[in-house]
Amino acid sequence: MTKKTVSVLGAGGWGTALAMLFADGGTPVHLWGFEEDQVKKMQATRTNDLYLPGVTLPDLVKPTHRMEECTKADMVVVVTPSKGMRGVAERFSKLGLPAKTPLISCTKGIEHSSGLRMTQVLREYFPHNPIGALSGPNHAEEVSRKMPAAAAIGFADPAIAERIQTLFSRPYFRAYTTDDVAGLELGGALKNIYAIAAGVCDGLGFGDNSKAALVTRALVELVRLGVVLGGRRETFYGLSGIGDLIVTCFSRHSRNRGLGERLGRGERLEEITAGMAGIAEGVPTTKSAYECARRANVSTPIVDQIHAILFEGREPRQVLVELMNRDPRPE
Repeated sequence: MTKKTVSVLGAGGWGTALAMLFADGGTPVHLWGFEEDQVKKMQATRTNDLYLPGVTLPDLVKPTHRMEECTKADMVVVVTPSKGMRGVAERFSKLGLPAKTPLISCTKGIEHSSGLRMTQVLREYFPHNPIGALSGPNHAEEVSRKMPAAAAIGFADPAIAERIQTLFSRPYFRAYTTDDVAGLELGGALKNIYAIAAGVCDGLGFGDNSKAALVTRALVELVRLGVVLGGRRETFYGLSGIGDLIVTCFSRHSRNRGLGERLGRGERLEEITAGMAGIAEGVPTTKSAYECARRANVSTPIVDQIHAILFEGREPRQVLVELMNRDPRPE
């Protein structure tokens, strides 16, 4: 039997951690990186110190800057930032990927202006390929160190999801399946906005009561918007909804929570993002979700207030005060 191979498009922290996960199961991996200098350094040092310091790449992981090397795989995992998804998909689609090869998005975001989920962007360029998504409460720093974790894999065809499930499954990584691709993606994307809000609470010096109330109401809002945008309600009470919301609102590893904390301490968005190695997906997703909510006429007070902080120059403390002083209503 021919050994399965995987290509990972995106050599950030999560892409690198997933490449290591596949290699740990004996699967050869091509790990494509956009920046040639970074790839050369990874090839020479067998590390990714820029995005995932402190771990060594297994021998089965082959970093590459040549995207054409990634077309022969049995599965392609796309882990590029959401703002770069369309450009990467367009470029990759011109290289002759076989129509039977599944693509799975591990990017948690919504495209600005179009409001499209990442699988929908991929579908425009790969109309005949099986396309799905993976999402869950997963930090690259922990998965790369084999700490127990779980995620959900979504494909419209359950048989494809079950086949791919085996490629992800490890003794320390449990993969579940679902056919609710929309719900899976929306849960993973929207929670980043609420992580920024949780970080703002931390930066302002608020306590556990404050954050617990915020996260609880964030889940209500996430479900309300997510259902209108096409997800199933029950999906948001699983790994990609409440699970991902919990971890990203409380974890020291969360870039979005950390960005919110710095905003709460008075730093400006431009200053924070200029010094970040990775992307805080909650920033562009806030803009996308705000637009989607306006089009769908859905009430999203937390999204609205984070949008006000990020893009309207509002002060975090005043925004939180306004959230607390909204008109009384039943829970």
